[in-house]
Amino acid sequence: MTAALSRRTLASVFARSFLIQGSWNYRTMMGSGFAYALLPALRMLFRDDPEALESALRRHLEHFNAHPYLAGVAVGAVLRLESDGETPEAVRRFKTAVRGPLGGMGDALVWASWLPAVSLIGLTLYWLGAPGWVAVLGFLAIYNVGHVGLRAWSFKVGYGGGRGVGRSLAAAALAVWTERVRAAGAFLLGLFAGTVFDGEGGLADTGFLWVALAISAFVGGLFAGHRLWRPAAVVVAAAVALLATWGSVT
Repeated sequence: MTAALSRRTLASVFARSFLIQGSWNYRTMMGSGFAYALLPALRMLFRDDPEALESALRRHLEHFNAHPYLAGVAVGAVLRLESDGETPEAVRRFKTAVRGPLGGMGDALVWASWLPAVSLIGLTLYWLGAPGWVAVLGFLAIYNVGHVGLRAWSFKVGYGGGRGVGRSLAAAALAVWTERVRAAGAFLLGLFAGTVFDGEGGLADTGFLWVALAISAFVGGLFAGHRLWRPAAVVVAAAVALLATWGSVT
């Protein structure tokens, strides 16, 4: 039998899901945040059985990890399973089954595609002459429209799909959207590279040495970037710190 949950309760669960990483730790990872998000609904579902409420809360405090923006799929689906009266073991098995795929899909879509693409938009705006605050606000506005929209979609799909949420995810074709965002990111990277090289104050005005270094860095990243990105990040961070210190002294 399905227990009805009010829109206010669902809205409270969704709002709390934004804090799912608020108490992230190495033992349960998102477990405590997952339980925190579900708590308003669990209180409604088990309001006449304090022992069942405590038991449900304890089992949702167990280990869970996924991409934070797609964790709403699991939160919504588990909420539906709990309201449908599924057994604790069935709910536990479901959480174990979905956490890996949600993590992989979210990392590919957001960290490896959406975030770099939107970052390139902000950088390109700045190099085209927009004030720094415009570039920053542009980045924040575009990124968070996608970020909040993905969270809302995830929760809606999870709660609506329940145990069959896999079919909804397959129909959404997140892998296709990932490729589209990556294609847009590749275009933006080309636009940004052209702006940095040939724009006002760009590399073309700095002399042969910097142009040669830029081309070398590009070729190195093209063929060995997946192995060299950590050392390169350390070098870039050190260079920025050195230049910042030099600028403050002079």
